[in-house]
Amino acid sequence: MQLKQDSPKPSYIGRLAPSPTGLLHLGHARTFALAAARAQAAGGTLLMRIDDLDLDRCRPKFTAAALEDLTWLGLHWQNPVITQSERLPLYRIALARLHDAGLIYPCDRSRRDLAEAVSAPHESIEPGQAADDEPLYPAAWRPAADQALPALDASGLALNWRFRVPDKRELRFDDALLGPQTATCGRSFGDFLVWRKDGLPSYQLACAVDDTDLGITEVVRGADLIRSTFRQLLLFEALDAPAPAYCHAPLLTDEHGIRLAKRHAALSLATLRANGTTPEELWTRLAL
Repeated sequence: MQLKQDSPKPSYIGRLAPSPTGLLHLGHARTFALAAARAQAAGGTLLMRIDDLDLDRCRPKFTAAALEDLTWLGLHWQNPVITQSERLPLYRIALARLHDAGLIYPCDRSRRDLAEAVSAPHESIEPGQAADDEPLYPAAWRPAADQALPALDASGLALNWRFRVPDKRELRFDDALLGPQTATCGRSFGDFLVWRKDGLPSYQLACAVDDTDLGITEVVRGADLIRSTFRQLLLFEALDAPAPAYCHAPLLTDEHGIRLAKRHAALSLATLRANGTTPEELWTRLAL
């Protein structure tokens, strides 16, 4: 199995990528509706990918609920539905390419180690940063660049692996909604996980591999993932793959100004449906 990079693709391919760790809320609905609208306006194709690699939290019932909610909302996508947990061979191929290029290294530091090393662990979440984003990895913890790497055998795949970012390199992309975005490697973000010791790829690697293999031409997602976009741009480059365009939707907040999350059960699509909200009313509320 190989990453598909050279075959001709339609002019526009977008994707919806719900993570089945809870019920979808209004914020998800607006982002997914925006993705569908941009695909339709471009006369393109929209794919459905289920990001189910968080084995501790993902549940089949949430996958079923997401598909039902988005169908009720009136969104359409090309079948079959793609499931990340069924694509592990592709992620291992990509990991091997990064390993062969010497762009990754094993990491035995725990989350607690990293949290204690962060100078301001309780600082507020910055724009473009997910609430569960990785803290800045200390450069002093890196092994030497010429240090021999463990093999990617069964024991090697049971290690955490990090991508070595190019220090002080400036990255830039133009966002379809938010305009020019910039970041500095080693300052805006540090060496990031591409593989977890539970034998699964990180969000960053899985997204980059899937978007390459599926020929995605534009990624539409929430503005809290802008920092992830910079990480993924480095992975596209490392894998010699074209990067898609990006469109990051502003986040919806509750009455207290806190961004919506799956804990906001009262604003879940399932609850709104149960309370008699119609798709038409919801489209008006989303104000796209």
